[in-house]
Formats: sequence, C-alpha cells, structure tokens
Amino acid sequence: MRRTVSGQAFETAFLLKCAVVAIVVVTSGASEAAAKVAGIQLAPHRAVYDMKLADTEQQSGIAGLTGRMVYEFSGNACEGYSVNFRFVTEFRDLSGGSQVTDLQTTSFEGPDAESYQFLSKTYVDQKLVESSRGLARAETGLKAVELKEPDEKSLQIGQDVQFPTEHLMNIVKTAQDGGHFTASDIYDGAETGDKVFGTTAVIGAKAVGIVPEIDGERQDALDTVASWPVTVAYFDPATQENSGEQTPVYQLSFRLFENGVSDKLVLDYGDFKIAGTMTALELRDLTDKSDCE
Repeated sequence: MRRTVSGQAFETAFLLKCAVVAIVVVTSGASEAAAKVAGIQLAPHRAVYDMKLADTEQQSGIAGLTGRMVYEFSGNACEGYSVNFRFVTEFRDLSGGSQVTDLQTTSFEGPDAESYQFLSKTYVDQKLVESSRGLARAETGLKAVELKEPDEKSLQIGQDVQFPTEHLMNIVKTAQDGGHFTASDIYDGAETGDKVFGTTAVIGAKAVGIVPEIDGERQDALDTVASWPVTVAYFDPATQENSGEQTPVYQLSFRLFENGVSDKLVLDYGDFKIAGTMTALELRDLTDKSDCE
C-alpha cells in the first residue's frame, strides 16, 4: 500500500469531534478555561460508528476501507473524566492486499483540566506497532508532560494548550454563545506524545430536530437538543510552510449536539475521505456533582 494511516491519527481526530461527556461545574479553584465552559451539561453515553471509505483519489493507494469505532465516556466534573476508545479498520489497497489496524486507548482528564493521563496501543495485523503513555499536569505558567512510552522524557507545553475534553467543551460553549469560529492549541498524547497541534473550528447554523436514525428508528431523545454542523481543521506546526501558511493534516466534519453527542462524521485527508455513521447510542443518566466539597 502506498499510504498507510496511523491508527493514532484517527484517535486524535475522534477525540476532537466525538461526544466527550461531562458535567462542567466551576469550583473556587477552577482555571480560566474551566470558567469559560461553566454551565455546560453533556450526556454520558456510549456510541458506536460504522466507518467506510467515502471518497478517494488514485494517489491515495486505497481501494477500500471498513471499520468500527466504539467510544465510551464516564466521570464528572468533580472526579474527572475517563475515556475508553477502540477503533478497528481494514484497509484494502489497489493490488488486493489488506491490513487490519486496531487502536485501543484509555485516558483520564482531571477536574478543571488540571491533568491528563493517557495510554494508547496500535496493532497492525495483531502486531503491536505503536504505543504511547504519559501524564501531563497543569503547573504555574505552563503544563508539564512526563512520557513513559515510547521513550521516557520530560517536556513543557504552554499554559493555554488545552486537553481533549477541555477543547471540545470550548467548541460547545462557542456554539451556545452564537460564535462561529474558535482556534486552540491542543495536547492529547498523539503519535509519540511530544506534539502540540493547532486547531481551528468553524461552526454552522444552529438547528433543532435534526437527529440520527439507528436501524430505521429516530433517536427521539435528541429531538429537542440543539445541534450545529462543525468542521475542525487540524494542523501540525512542524510542517508549517516557509510562507507562514499552514495546510491542515486533516479536517473533521460532523454534527455536534449540545449534549455532546456527534453524528455524520467525515474525516477528510485530502486525497481520501472516511465517513462514519452512528449505529448504536446508549445515553446514560447524568450524575449531578454540583457540590464538589
């Protein structure tokens, strides 16, 4: 195959746009970023998506793709947020060969984005090919990262760099306030765990009553929940052109519901696109943790 797609890249994309769920409450020690998203109430849930190749060009080297993505979130603003995620895909090349990629990841983001812990493993044809593990903490004036895998090392990132849950809540808050654009740098431990990526999110018009159907059944629980079309462009600063302009590594388009559920996923890598359709959704009861004392 001329081009292979890192399973970690899919995790990165998915954590930017999928439904990260939490109850956001500001406590006396809340950070400025946490204060900006105060009052957002998102729905804990487990979502399953079927993935398929939506469009491709000859130079991609990809003839077909099928896969399944499972995403589950638990936790609350007082105790932090845990994510369990798995994404299995089969790529087929133009010569008839195939490759199965299996990404398995877990993460924990502390209250008020005070910390972010992650472990991710990528298997290709059942062989471990990539692993990243580490812990990032907010400190005075910066965020410090301690990596354990693939190599042990320490690094520092900017104080304003956001973790995944924090970033998605910022997009929801911008949409709720009627905004149509937001830009953020994020850290999620992607690839070798030592990169900060830039993002820009464009938010479309608000709508109510546009809900997914699963097995022909309309998801009525989302019928009164506001939603917005969102496109997030993802940039790697290391690839910035001499002109100062940047080309996104990929773009994510999806419909984001106010309660954190997302549907109609499209990952655009330039010479090929992947579409995701929700095939199962389990909305779970909210846990009110408005008093963290």
